[in-house]
Amino acid sequence: TGFETGQPTPAEHGHVVKKILELSVVASPIAAPRSGNWRVELNDPARSVMTDFNEHGIVSVAANLQVDEALEIMRHAGVRSAFVTNEAHDVVLGLITAYDIMGDKPIRFLQTSGGSREDVVVSDIMDATDDWQVAHMHEVEQASVSVILDTFSAMGRTHLPVVEDDGGGKRLRGVFSAAKVLRLTELARRLAKKG
Repeated sequence: TGFETGQPTPAEHGHVVKKILELSVVASPIAAPRSGNWRVELNDPARSVMTDFNEHGIVSVAANLQVDEALEIMRHAGVRSAFVTNEAHDVVLGLITAYDIMGDKPIRFLQTSGGSREDVVVSDIMDATDDWQVAHMHEVEQASVSVILDTFSAMGRTHLPVVEDDGGGKRLRGVFSAAKVLRLTELARRLAKKG
């Protein structure tokens, strides 16, 4: 059959589609998965709210890309931030957010350098890695979600990159987003205030 070669025949393909469609009609309620939480508790492992690049793709833009083109890439990917890389995409140089691009950073840059908005590239307004505060993966593995919330409060930033050792250097492993962590812990934080 085609499945043995990895390519289903048209008849097999149609049969699978038909089976999936038959199974998609459910008359009774569906129980939640046995594993995984539908909400995040403050004492849950920090890793539960981290975007882990070993499990999820990373959205990146080149440092020399015009900012509005970078914003379009982020919109297309459905994200509000992207890591900035060199042209070969093998070295992370910084982080840029949709807020950076749509806010006053391009205007402030142009006030000091001149030119027009079309001249503003990502590296002109990004948050460079030299300015980052990072968490190390070995620390993340020991931390709770509440530690990450406290870290965001103390550092006053919107993102916390996570790095791990990579044979003599550091490699970007993941990122925490303050907006995501706040959204996922909204109920737990509200209950903690009442408690």
